[in-house]
Amino acid sequence: MDLALMLEGQDGLNWERWKRIARAAEDLGFAGLYRSDHFTNASGPLLDSLELWTSLAWLASHTERIEFGPMVSPVSFRDPVFTARIGKDVDDLSNGRLNLGVGAGWQEREHEMFGYDLLDVPERMERFEEGLEVITLLLDSDAPVDFSGDFFELNNALLLPRPQRPGGPPILIGGNGEKRTLPLVAQYADMWNAVYIPPGEFARLNTHLDKLVIDEGRAPRDVHRSLMTGLIYGATPDSLQEKLAARGRTAEELRQRGAIVGPTEDVITHLKQLEKLGCQRVMLQWLELDDMAGLEAVASNVLPAFPSNP
Repeated sequence: MDLALMLEGQDGLNWERWKRIARAAEDLGFAGLYRSDHFTNASGPLLDSLELWTSLAWLASHTERIEFGPMVSPVSFRDPVFTARIGKDVDDLSNGRLNLGVGAGWQEREHEMFGYDLLDVPERMERFEEGLEVITLLLDSDAPVDFSGDFFELNNALLLPRPQRPGGPPILIGGNGEKRTLPLVAQYADMWNAVYIPPGEFARLNTHLDKLVIDEGRAPRDVHRSLMTGLIYGATPDSLQEKLAARGRTAEELRQRGAIVGPTEDVITHLKQLEKLGCQRVMLQWLELDDMAGLEAVASNVLPAFPSNP
């Protein structure tokens, strides 16, 4: 298992912070850097929100090692044709380091603010499945393709230049839904990213996904397994207590919600448990965008326990 960072791009991210954290992720030895694709937070004050694909294009050409990608780009305001087109080109620019995370969309505030139709959940998931089909067709086929759906249409369509990686960047689907999300993972995705769940629930969903993947005629190893969850880390007891106080919850309450909490030993123990359960990457949600000392402490104290990191 390796460890990556995940940032909430709508939570104050701007060019200064993005460049600083990207260089740190590369230099400190994290396996990757991922970020959300939102205009705003779901509530509260409006903060800086750096546009996703512009930031990833910069990252592709200013780093050499780390993997990266959106967590995730929603088809509700990202046309899947452009997601496929931009994704393949950014992947090529990075020499094959992009993981193409796509989703259905969920946040009402940003859709209302900018005039995008979120749709009710059943229609939203139908649109998402169509978007996955469009992206897959465009990335996989070297010949023109057609598609006629309720939301998207292709007529003798071909993207050029073709992606350097056959089939383009791997498709990542995030989420814990057993009825719609995991079946879509089994059918379309190369990577599954669980979100904010404790180890026991990860194990249960991971086993369920194995069965779904086999039902699709694929091998379980064909789908990479990861988890994105919060990290509340304090190298000292005082620093940990400060972070817990800022969140207004106890360490146990946060762990029950799936977060990784504690000093070094507790964090490593939690991560090792996930590793034993088949998790191949943990994306550590890093909310303190200006806490570079804390990030360096994680790299110094936690990363050495996971030699799969570069």
